[in-house]
Amino acid sequence: MGEAYQYPESLPIEPLGRTPTATVAPPGSKSITNRALVLAALSSVQRPNLLHGCLCSEDTEVMIAALRQLGYQVDPDWRSPQQTVRVFRGDRPLVPARGADLYVANSGTTMRFLTVMVSLGQGRYRLDGVRRMRERPIADLLDALDRLGVRATSETGNGCPPVVIEGGTWRGGRVRIKGDISSQYLSGLLMAAPFAPCTTTFEVDGQVVSQPYLEMTQRMLYAWHLNISTPTGSSYLVPGDQKPDGLTRGEYHIEPDASAASYFFAAAAITGGRITVPDLAMHSLQGDVYFVDVLERMGCTVERGPDRLTVRGGKLRGTDVGMSDISDTVMTLGAVALFADGPTTIRNVAHIRHKETDRLAALAAELRRLGAGVEEFEDGLTIHPRPLQGARVQTYHDHRMAMSLALVGLRVPGVVIDNPRCVAKTYPGFFADLRTLY
Repeated sequence: MGEAYQYPESLPIEPLGRTPTATVAPPGSKSITNRALVLAALSSVQRPNLLHGCLCSEDTEVMIAALRQLGYQVDPDWRSPQQTVRVFRGDRPLVPARGADLYVANSGTTMRFLTVMVSLGQGRYRLDGVRRMRERPIADLLDALDRLGVRATSETGNGCPPVVIEGGTWRGGRVRIKGDISSQYLSGLLMAAPFAPCTTTFEVDGQVVSQPYLEMTQRMLYAWHLNISTPTGSSYLVPGDQKPDGLTRGEYHIEPDASAASYFFAAAAITGGRITVPDLAMHSLQGDVYFVDVLERMGCTVERGPDRLTVRGGKLRGTDVGMSDISDTVMTLGAVALFADGPTTIRNVAHIRHKETDRLAALAAELRRLGAGVEEFEDGLTIHPRPLQGARVQTYHDHRMAMSLALVGLRVPGVVIDNPRCVAKTYPGFFADLRTLY
């Protein structure tokens, strides 16, 4: 994976001896990178697509490996300053390989997006991952594919991976899909539907979690000159058999990861420092930039520039916030909440129980280990700040748990991160970047 990082079995986090003023440049967005790889693979008929600023991490590497196994030309240049990946399909079939056995590790985007993508192929495709992936639900997506005419099954019958897709029978029409588990289901369908042989309308039941990720998908479809319309607030009409003329100049530039940036904005909040992230602004494709609004509500000062965001810490106060749209930053806010005056309540995030771990239960357990009072309920938490203590915190093989809880150690002596290597899933250089604050 590009630059090699060494990770010990556990990593002590030293408290900062100063108030940091820093500029930190997180790597490219995982969500945008994996969407761009799918769209480039399907669209790059006339010429290769060059994707600049790609994230090099476990999640994106498993996507690249799977696309290569499916017969696409995918060539990353991780040594280049631009972190460019060249993708080309040419005049081969939509899915060149007539069948494949794909391993996706614990990458949710890879599992969901490729489950739909291979339904456009002609053959039998099996997708599997790590043990935790085999516990993550995908039944609603399989049901939607079944209604489209695709034979899509859970191998064990429990609605979780491994999944088996028999492609080539997409018949379109109107399909209903639930929106309360993962926006990635609908994003995967929207990216594949323009290449299906017929028009498809998707109707969403209930409120969609992580709505900004659907908006990201739509804006990226437009960048690839693919047509999609929204006749109502809860439906998406996608004409089939589209022949897009591709990216302008065959190039696409990927933003820094806003979820990754949230850790450094939170570091500013926790330490009273001033931290800037360049090339990220409020007009970002990523909804997680709105995490800075939550920090502002808690007492931080936010400077919103046209090409950068800066957070300066202040006296923190607790807040009450629904985080359905920015749920990847729940753990980050959990760390900040420990240093606020008064309790912080996080609501409307029941779906994060189905992520790399049950993130609500895991966060509650580790914040209590550090000394906080935590009330856990079905769709959120209330965090009561109390005197904190150092502890060896567990990460549950979850990158976001490791990165969030490391922030506590910037002020509390004795915090040790168990299995810090799990950050390689989306941010291999996180601890190296964290060291730049010292």
